Parts: sequence; structure tokens; C-alpha cells
Amino acid sequence: MKKGIPVLYEDNHLIIVNKSGGWLVQGDSTQDETLADNVKDYIKIKYKKPGDVFLGIVHRLDRPVSGAVIFARTSKGLERMNALFRDRKVTKTYWALVKHRPPQTQEELVHWLKKDHIANRTAAFNKEGKETQKAILSYKLIGRIAEYYLLEVEPVTGRAHQIRVQLAKIGCPILGDLKYGGYKAENSRQIYLHSRAVSFEHPVKKEPLTVEAPLPQDDIWNLFSHY
Repeated sequence: MKKGIPVLYEDNHLIIVNKSGGWLVQGDSTQDETLADNVKDYIKIKYKKPGDVFLGIVHRLDRPVSGAVIFARTSKGLERMNALFRDRKVTKTYWALVKHRPPQTQEELVHWLKKDHIANRTAAFNKEGKETQKAILSYKLIGRIAEYYLLEVEPVTGRAHQIRVQLAKIGCPILGDLKYGGYKAENSRQIYLHSRAVSFEHPVKKEPLTVEAPLPQDDIWNLFSHY
């Protein structure tokens, strides 16, 4: 695969890859090269497929976010994975690095989010308002090294920029996430939010599946490699 994106899991219906920060999952107005296009190329070359390759985008990660991304290789896989996401039967676990200790070591956060599509920015409110969507996540503090706190986050809902804006709302913006008040990091193409694992029942095999994505290789993430 181009640029050495590692495949974490692959079968006839699904392919899960470890996205690096800075990649677009699918095309936008920038017309930059996408992760989806690279996965298609990988499948085409590996299986010597003539013509177009089917690849369904099951979910997305923001461009500066790294970690596990699920794609479907068949229409059956796509339809059934979409249903699992819709019914909240996919557990998504993220790791986030922040420089402020959260108010609690473990907590469920509930906010109402409003997306500004022009600015590509989301605002979080403590009460429901016009054109807001309810957002729920839980986090727990799992470690600290130097000035960095490692949080494990499980979103219940899947709103735009949800983890980024909800953590910022409680005074814990993600390292590198300048859009939401985070401290500048050395690697400007990524923020320190990583899709660490996904767990669900395989849509065709009907067997439990958990796939874990190794952390990005950089000096800050490497501090937490033993967790």
C-alpha cells in the first residue's frame, strides 16, 4: 500500500487499516490524495482485480486523527456495518493526550453540539438548543508521563469533532488541536487523538472481532508505548 499504511485486519468483506494523522479518509475540496484511494490500490494490486474496486466507507476519522479505520470490501459488508454503527453496536476506543488533568479520573460527558459547516468547527453547550445534537462519551485517566495525561475515551454517539470539542469543553483540549485550544505540537499534521481499537460482531461471520491499532511512532506517543 502506498506510504506504508499498515493493514490491521482483512478478509473477504472488511479491511481495517491504521491511518496516520494528516490523511483524508475520503475526498474533499482540497482534492488531496485519500486513504480510501490508497486502500483501493492495495486491493487492486494484491488481488489482481481488473477495473474498478468496490470499497465502502463505513466511518471516518478527522484528517489530523490517527488510528483504526474500517472499510467494507463488499456491499453486504457495508450494509451490515452501517447497521451496526446505526444501532451503536460498535465499540470505539480512543486514546487522547492532554496537558491539563481532567476534573475527574473517570466521567461520562453529555453535551449538545452545533456544527458550523462553513468554519468546519463544532461548539459544545451544556443545554439543548436550536439545531444542536446530543453527544455522549465516557473517559478515564489511565496514565501520566511528564506533563502529558493519557485519557481513554469511548464515544457513545458519533458527532462531528465530538471527542475534540467535548474534552476542550471541560478544559482538556487535545495536544496539537489548535482549532479547539490545544497546545501546539511538533507534528503539525496530527493531533494526539488515536483510534486505538474497534470491537464489534463481524457482520458476516457473526463472530466477535476486536482490532487494535498501534500508536504512531513519534517521541511523545512513544512515552506511552508500554500502556
